[in-house]
Amino acid sequence: MMSLPIAWLFPRFAPLAAARSLALAFAAALTLAGCGMLPEFRGDETAGWSAQKIYQSAHDALVEGNFQRAVRLFETLESRYPYGRYAQQAILEGAYANYRAGESAAAVAGAERFIRTFPNHPNVDYAYYLKGLVHFREDQGILGYVYELDLSEREPKGMREAFAAFKELVAKFPESRYAGDATDRMKYLSNALALYEVKVARYYYNRGAYVAAVNRAQLSLVEHPRMPSNEDALELMIRAYEKLGLAPLAEDTRRILQATYPNSAFLAGVAPKPWWKVW
Repeated sequence: MMSLPIAWLFPRFAPLAAARSLALAFAAALTLAGCGMLPEFRGDETAGWSAQKIYQSAHDALVEGNFQRAVRLFETLESRYPYGRYAQQAILEGAYANYRAGESAAAVAGAERFIRTFPNHPNVDYAYYLKGLVHFREDQGILGYVYELDLSEREPKGMREAFAAFKELVAKFPESRYAGDATDRMKYLSNALALYEVKVARYYYNRGAYVAAVNRAQLSLVEHPRMPSNEDALELMIRAYEKLGLAPLAEDTRRILQATYPNSAFLAGVAPKPWWKVW
């Protein structure tokens, strides 16, 4: 005997059966959409967009501070239109968008890719500057935008990478609009690195490793001359030599300190204010 739908056998259950069928159909549609079989449920706002339109939308998002959207659109532009001036600009502005979004590794990778791919581009100097800026801000930390922080308290790897990027920019593009700021940051970083060496030397001194303390202080003087922290290095060397019983070397270093920093607070027996503090 042929079976009949329940709604035919029991008409009063027809509304319930219809509702159940509709629910099952809707659930199946959602399942298919989740599997990507119904693209109309997902959509792509950039479908059919020209390179110019994608770029303009990405640039607008960047200006408005919507960095995540800007990154996505710049990536779409690169993948869909890999050649031409819009693709070039997408790499550079995409790197900046990643930087502002807090994606340091992606920002550095984008800047380096631009430098490798377009070494003669009119804006390649900015790629070097951005690379240095990412490392500089990454080392400074999130609070660095608000407070003056002592970079010498941090791991120096990022500082060295920032310094190298700024140095390369200034060497290759001395007339760049970014060269002046890069030079100022190099001075700041150089003193931070010098003071880092002094703090390592002080660490050795406090533990009785006076020879190691002298060596690290000397390294600070040799690699980072004419920096404010050189005063700290000389003072530490004097005390280390005295602990080692090397009075002549201690006196020679004191004369250098007096000649270089005649108003040094160390000579008066007063500890100076840290160079990085502004208040």
